[in-house]
Amino acid sequence: MDVRDSNGTKLSEGDTVTVIKDLKVKGTSSTVKRGTVIKGIHLTDDPDLIECRVEKIKGLVLRTEFLKKA
Repeated sequence: MDVRDSNGTKLSEGDTVTVIKDLKVKGTSSTVKRGTVIKGIHLTDDPDLIECRVEKIKGLVLRTEFLKKA
């Protein structure tokens, strides 16, 4: 499976990515700020989605269009 970030760079399991846009997290009052570094991503069956952990939020699923490889 070919998973790519917003710039077209290929992503693989365990990569480190950076958020390029402030994202509101549904179900919580928190926001993932632009520039947040996310380490150790997990790829899913969908090439447009990745799983990760951010601050105190476990099991967060983000779209690859809002990420770039760090």
